[in-house]
Amino acid sequence: MLAFITAAVLVVGCGTNDGQTKPTGSSSQSGGPTTSTATLGAPVPEPLRFTATTIDGEKFFGASLVGRPVVLWFWAPGCPVCQHEAPRIADAARAHPDTEFVGIAGRDTISAMREFVDEYDLPFPNLVDTDGTLWHRFDVSTQPTFVFVSTYTEVDRVPGTLSETELATRIAGLR
Repeated sequence: MLAFITAAVLVVGCGTNDGQTKPTGSSSQSGGPTTSTATLGAPVPEPLRFTATTIDGEKFFGASLVGRPVVLWFWAPGCPVCQHEAPRIADAARAHPDTEFVGIAGRDTISAMREFVDEYDLPFPNLVDTDGTLWHRFDVSTQPTFVFVSTYTEVDRVPGTLSETELATRIAGLR
């Protein structure tokens, strides 16, 4: 289990004129060193130093998650457990709008990933990880796996499925 120092560190730098905070640097999906900053100019902790592409072809910056409670859901389109669990994850995301949900899809084609997201109406970004880079970054070897990232950037990995109650309890503990 990984624990990381968070945004409570020194606030350095300036925000943008439009009130939006954007990374000042980025890393490849492989997660190399970066000088990215996130909310209020705080350093981006190592687990969130990545960029990826959503199934819709948009860039996604892990740094955008700093300081927020996050549920990363690692899944694969052909996984029967993921198929069974998807409606519950979609419901949890809708029930907890103050928590960032991000799906990380692997082990199949982008078209199969899109079909899965459409079929289960997943209301959150889903990242393409066909080469397993993000799965490796978060030490995920099986699907489904949940990775919970607290507002303090503490990371807790839970392989397998979670009941609705277990998921709600873990989400509540992210603050």
